[in-house]
Amino acid sequence: MDVEPNVATFVSILGACGKLGCLNLGKGIHGLVFKSLYGEELVVCNPVLDMYMKCESVTDASQMFNEIPEKGIISWTSMISGLVQCQRPRESLDLFSQMQGLGVEPDDVILTSVLSACVTLGLLDYGRWVHEYIDRCQMARHIFNGMPSKNIRTWNAYSGGLAINEYGKEALKQFEDFESGARPNEVTFLAVFTACGHSGLVDEGWKYFNGMTSPHFNLSSWLEHYGSMVDLLCRGGLVGKAVELIKIMPMPPDVQILGALLSACNTYGNVGFTQDILKSLQKFEFLDSGIYVLLSNLYATDKKWAEVRSVRRLMKQKGISKAPGSSLIRVDGKTNEFLVGDNNHPQSEE
Repeated sequence: MDVEPNVATFVSILGACGKLGCLNLGKGIHGLVFKSLYGEELVVCNPVLDMYMKCESVTDASQMFNEIPEKGIISWTSMISGLVQCQRPRESLDLFSQMQGLGVEPDDVILTSVLSACVTLGLLDYGRWVHEYIDRCQMARHIFNGMPSKNIRTWNAYSGGLAINEYGKEALKQFEDFESGARPNEVTFLAVFTACGHSGLVDEGWKYFNGMTSPHFNLSSWLEHYGSMVDLLCRGGLVGKAVELIKIMPMPPDVQILGALLSACNTYGNVGFTQDILKSLQKFEFLDSGIYVLLSNLYATDKKWAEVRSVRRLMKQKGISKAPGSSLIRVDGKTNEFLVGDNNHPQSEE
């Protein structure tokens, strides 16, 4: 550049560093920012914080966050959602409690991140509280019904929200109303499949799955659509049909699809799951220990101990270890974790 950079320049470059994961370059830009006159401006502090979080440099992000004199909602959002993305859910909940203590109102991104942290940590009661908070504060149905005009994103967001909150039949009713006034897209059908899966509507889901690729809609099926259908069939105990669907997929299955299938086989029995399919699963390069554990358990159910040992050896060769079980409890706004076989927590007895 043959001109002096301004605030907008630094913000743009910091955003690019975060998206590309260029931590060293981002640190260099951070230094330039604080040598200029913009060092303490919130409009630059927040992009610096966001850059560190996207680069998964939690220590630098925490230091930046603590140095911001007057934290706005963007600062809290970047930090809390970033901690969740960096696999630090306990720290994100602790920070959320701190934010509440200061009287700062959370936004949608923070609430979504907190719910994700609750899922990771298995904190059902805390998740219920957040759910109730959302019901009180967001009033999605009231807002949706009061909107004078709705676009495709509005319909998809509302239908998807109904689906994941166990209002499956209402979501399908919304789809019928939606279909009469606008054209659904692939995301719309993801919401439909989720609604069917959460409500056990296997026949309806299968009808919509076949319908989306028909000349009427003329949409292509994504991996996520196949995953939703496999999950729906597995939830309904139709493991054999799920296997047949995986066989005709135009793309290889991902961790979620195989996880749903193996979990269903452990629940309902090895229906339609041949040894050839079981062996082919071992060829996938998964780093998720859950797939291997489920596969091992499936072999163990059939008393195939040699195969169990083979899966365990495969995990060892790939350097994959099963995460130890843990139990969590929140006391005075702080999450305490106790791992299996670990007695190092200072308050284990209490």
